Amino acid sequence: MTTKEVAAYLRIKERKVYDLVQGGDIPCTRVTGKWLFPKHLVDLWIARGTRFPHMVAELARPSPPIVVGSHDPLLEWALRESACDLALLPGGSLDGLERFGRGEAMLCGLHVMDADSGDYNTHAVTEATSGLDAVMIAWAVREQGLVLAPGNPLGISGVADLKAQKARVALRQPEAGSRILFNHLIAEAGIRLGDLDTLAEPLRGETDLALAVLEGKADAGIAVRAVAAQYRLDFVPLHSERYDLLLRRRDYFEPPVQALLAFTRTEAFLTRAREMPGYDVGDLGHVRFNAI
Repeated sequence: MTTKEVAAYLRIKERKVYDLVQGGDIPCTRVTGKWLFPKHLVDLWIARGTRFPHMVAELARPSPPIVVGSHDPLLEWALRESACDLALLPGGSLDGLERFGRGEAMLCGLHVMDADSGDYNTHAVTEATSGLDAVMIAWAVREQGLVLAPGNPLGISGVADLKAQKARVALRQPEAGSRILFNHLIAEAGIRLGDLDTLAEPLRGETDLALAVLEGKADAGIAVRAVAAQYRLDFVPLHSERYDLLLRRRDYFEPPVQALLAFTRTEAFLTRAREMPGYDVGDLGHVRFNAI
């Protein structure tokens, strides 16, 4: 930016800009006799004076090519098949938001329902990414429900039957979007978590949950329809949810992200999405949230 542009950007007089230059207080460089101000360095200089001083270093550091947050079977497959060089580190939606806020990842997958509005992700992202140039794009709408043993031997048709039939319930970890949804659904049914016969330890992935049901360690658990179909388990649909991807605006143009998004436009990806039951990728790539 020129002196005039940076003055307008900071909403100060040009004379004040020259004072900052003379005092060595603002990032600048002199080119062919003119002072120029790299915008990204000016933004960092501004950030240093905000109430988030611990974030200044994170803002300047490149994001590692890692995808954190909630596990999604279609995303896992796409990361592998696209050869985009993004590593997957799933740990639940809320865990991913924390890691993303600390600058530990390039992408965060999440499906966090706001109990008050019923909306997905926007409320959680707004709170967790204050001060970051965050943008959230749509990945898929997924069908969530109860994963049950083949043939549904307990005759479970909804969450109320989990208590009535004394079903052994496999839970996800508290940071998982599926757990947040499950807590909401049982509360709507007037059931407390303590009323259910739950496994001693929470499971950290939908695959682990499906295997627990398949192996007879649990009678039911909540997961996406695609996982139930993969392991030939019964499925009772309960809810349609949004699964979105969170990233920084600057990282949208990085080669790993562009490679992943380019792959989602191929026939191979669209065929795979059609083959996985309970998925709708019609809005993939649409902007859901854009921080000011």
